[in-house]
Amino acid sequence: MQNKRGTSLSAAAHTVASGGVIAYPTEGVFGLGCNPSDEKAVTALINLKDRASDKGLIIIAASREQLTPFIKPVGNNIESQLKQSWPGPVTWILPASTTVSEYVTGGRSTIAARVTAHAAAAELCNACGHALVSTSANLSGQAPCIDADQVAATFQHLGYIVDLPVGNLQGPTPIFDGVSGKQLR
Repeated sequence: MQNKRGTSLSAAAHTVASGGVIAYPTEGVFGLGCNPSDEKAVTALINLKDRASDKGLIIIAASREQLTPFIKPVGNNIESQLKQSWPGPVTWILPASTTVSEYVTGGRSTIAARVTAHAAAAELCNACGHALVSTSANLSGQAPCIDADQVAATFQHLGYIVDLPVGNLQGPTPIFDGVSGKQLR
């Protein structure tokens, strides 16, 4: 199966709505994504990466509101830190709502999330109308893909590859613990 590829965010959003897995640019690397509420799509994404299901996945959104279904309310101190770092290339580990699939959380009571400042990724979330899974586009243990050509060479069974450039960040986003504030990656 040949991957569909192009610059159409509406085609990528249609693929997500149909339960497919896509690849798209983020702040520093390409991400693999799907609807985080579609357990079948999340499972397919995990299998594509050959990733352990207990590792958990990051979700991204265009706005804080798109994260509301996935995150429990946080204290004012953490909310203030989120407002200072979002939108931006900062991922936070936050308390997950009880409705989030264990495939997304890795079986934890937390979820990794960010409001992206990458224009194409944010527009894609808006085109989908919800947050997206955003895990680096790579086979488990390999370096992340940084362009659509690398994605196409690595994965042959994606629903769509958004062929637009990644941002200026060198590598994946930093991750911070929403309780301690400590940087984890």
